[in-house]
Amino acid sequence: MQGEPALGPGFSHLPYANPDAPKGGTIRLGESGGFDSLNPWVLKGRAAAGIAAFTVESLMGRSQDEPFTLYGLLAESVTTDTARSWVEFTLREEAQFSDGAPVTIEDVIWSYETLGTQGHPRYRTAWAKVAKIEQTGPRSLRLTFTEPDRELALLMGLRPVLKKAQWQGRDFDATTLDAPIGSGPYVVAEFEPGRFIRLKRNPDWWGKDLPFNRGQHNFDEIRYDYFGDAGIVFEAFKAGELSSWRETNAAAWARDYGFAAVTSGRVVKSEIPHARPSGITGLVFNTRKPIFADWRVREALILAFNFEFINATLNAGAEPRIASYFSNSALAAGPGPATGRVADLLAPFVASLPPGTLEGYTLPVGDGTEINRANMRRAIKLLEEAGWSVENGILKDVAGNPFRFEIVLAQGAAEVQSIVDIYIESLKRLGIVPVVTTVDDAQYSERSNSYDFDMAWYARALSLSPGNEQTLYWGARGVTEPGSRNWMGVNSPAAEAMIAHLLAATDPAEFTAAVQALDRVLTAGRYVIPIWYAPVSRIAHGRNLHFPPRTPLYGDWPGFQPDVWWYEAEK
Repeated sequence: MQGEPALGPGFSHLPYANPDAPKGGTIRLGESGGFDSLNPWVLKGRAAAGIAAFTVESLMGRSQDEPFTLYGLLAESVTTDTARSWVEFTLREEAQFSDGAPVTIEDVIWSYETLGTQGHPRYRTAWAKVAKIEQTGPRSLRLTFTEPDRELALLMGLRPVLKKAQWQGRDFDATTLDAPIGSGPYVVAEFEPGRFIRLKRNPDWWGKDLPFNRGQHNFDEIRYDYFGDAGIVFEAFKAGELSSWRETNAAAWARDYGFAAVTSGRVVKSEIPHARPSGITGLVFNTRKPIFADWRVREALILAFNFEFINATLNAGAEPRIASYFSNSALAAGPGPATGRVADLLAPFVASLPPGTLEGYTLPVGDGTEINRANMRRAIKLLEEAGWSVENGILKDVAGNPFRFEIVLAQGAAEVQSIVDIYIESLKRLGIVPVVTTVDDAQYSERSNSYDFDMAWYARALSLSPGNEQTLYWGARGVTEPGSRNWMGVNSPAAEAMIAHLLAATDPAEFTAAVQALDRVLTAGRYVIPIWYAPVSRIAHGRNLHFPPRTPLYGDWPGFQPDVWWYEAEK
C-alpha cells in the first residue's frame, strides 16, 4: 500500500514461517456459542469458524509482517497503473478447486459480482467503486475503478474466490449447511451444527509448494469445538480437550495457570509481542438514540466509568488503557493540540467538531478509589448542562422523564459482565439504573446488525494500514444501513473526509496525518467508553505445538495461529 514490498522476486517463504515445519497432527480450538451456517460471506446466520480462512483462497495473500503488502496466491501476476485506476490479475494455470476443477476467470468474475451485490455489507463499499470487471485473456481479468482510491487494487486481490458451478440455482444470500468447494488448503471433513467442525488438510492441494505457502498450514486437521460460554471453553482446555487457549486477562494469566497440565509441563505459556494499534474495545453508545445524542451526556458517562478501580479490581492494574483508536502506534493522534498537516486537514470542519478534537482530548483519570468523587462531580455538572438533574435520587429531564437506557451483552461474557456490574454501581450515584439484557449469540448479532440497543459491548481491531474498512466502521451510510460496523452511528463529515484523504494519499507522511486526524475525530467524538489493551498476546498451548521464533509485525493476528504453527510428537 505504501512503499515497496519487503520481499523481492524469488523469495523462498514468508519471514515468519518455518519452511521446514513438519506436517501432521491435529489442533483443537474452542469457540463459545454455536453456528448454523457454512456460508461466512453473507449477513444471515452465524458461520462456523475456519471456513473463510482455510477452505477458500484469494488472488493475493497478505503478509502479516508488513503493514499492508500482498503477494501472489491464485494470481501469478498483478499489473496496475501509477494512479491505480485499474488492476489486472493473471491466474496461475495450475490453480484448482478441491474437487479437481480448475479455477477459472469465470469463477473469479462471478465471485466478485456476487459478493459485491449479494454478499455481506463489508464487501459492498469497495465494490461500489468498481466501474467494470472484464476478462482480458484466457487467464486474466481487469477491474477498472470509478474514483481515486489506491487501496482498491489491493482489496480486489483479497476477495474470496468461490466455485460458480456450486452456487448455480441457489440463493447465495441464504444460510446453508452445504460445505463450500474451495481451492484452499483444507476441506470440511465433518461437522455437527452448534457443536463442532473438523477441517482436513487436502493432500492434493494445488498451492502447497508456492513460496507464499511454505511453512504454512501444517496440521493434518483443524477442529473447532463449541461450548456455551468462554468460561466453559477454558475448563475444556484445562481438561485437555483443547490444544490452545488465548488469555485476555493479565491477572488471570498470572493467577489461574497452576493446574496440573501447566505444572507438569504438558501445557506451556507463550507471550507473543506485536506492534499493531490498540483498536477500540469497550461500551459503545448508540448515538442514534436521543438519550446519547449529546456529547456532554456521553462525556458524563465516560467520567462515571471508574477505569482505574475496574482495572485494579479485575486486571490487577496490569494493562494500559486504550487512549485512542490507533494508540500503541505511529498512527495515533497523540496528546496536545493538533499541529501541522493534521491541523490543516481538520481546519475546514472546525464548526462541526466536538470539543477536544483540535485542542486535544484525553480520557478522564480517576483517583483509583471506588467513590471517584472528582470525576463524579464533573459528570453531574455536565449532565445538568445537558438538561438533566437528580430528583429524589433519580436523574430526570425537565419533563420529569427518568434517564433510562439498556445495556445489551452477549451471553457468556463473564469479564464483560463484571465490568458492567462495577459500572452500574457508579451510575447509581448519578441517579441512573440501566437495564442489562443478556442475549445469546444469534440475538446479539441480530440486534447489533439492526442497531437495536442503547449501549453494547464493542470491539474493533485496527491495522497499521487503515483503508476502505474505515468507511464500514464509521461511514455515514452505516447510520441507517443495517449490518455495518458503525454501531455508534458516527455521522461526521470530517471523518468521511479523513477516510477519503488517507485512501488517496501517495505519500506516507500524508497518509499518517490523515489517520491521526481521523483518530482525533473518533476519540473526541466520545463514542466508546474504552477499557484496556494488551501489548502482548498470551497463549497457553500444548507443548507439542510450536511456532517460529520470528513472530510477525502483527503478532498473534489472523494468519498466525494455526497458520504457521505445527505439531511435533514427543521424542
